[in-house]
Amino acid sequence: MLKTIAVALTMLACIGASASAAPRDYTFAAVSAAVSQGDGVIVSIRLTKKGKPVAGAQIIKAEISMAPDGMEDMQSAVTTVPGGEPGVYSFKTDLTMAGRWLLIVSAKVPDEPKPVFAKVIFQAK
Repeated sequence: MLKTIAVALTMLACIGASASAAPRDYTFAAVSAAVSQGDGVIVSIRLTKKGKPVAGAQIIKAEISMAPDGMEDMQSAVTTVPGGEPGVYSFKTDLTMAGRWLLIVSAKVPDEPKPVFAKVIFQAK
């Protein structure tokens, strides 16, 4: 009897573990990769899971720098702002010069035990 209960509990644990999505199932992408250079620029990313929008994620950390252009020290403050449509997350930042800016984001996604991380590049013009 105890052996049967142990096997059943093990099977339930395996089912529960496989029910949660892997971080690779999630994708962050720029809503618009080309943005204007300047102060108070809004950059937006879309979070999807297997192509479907993911709403309700909590942004844990966001930072932006010009790392893609070899200027990791060129950073700007990032503030989360309301994104509007489901699965869209927006940030206000100062893009002080033209070039490529890297937004690094970590988010707590509903029903996922671990945060999801992403790197999204924007081109400031």
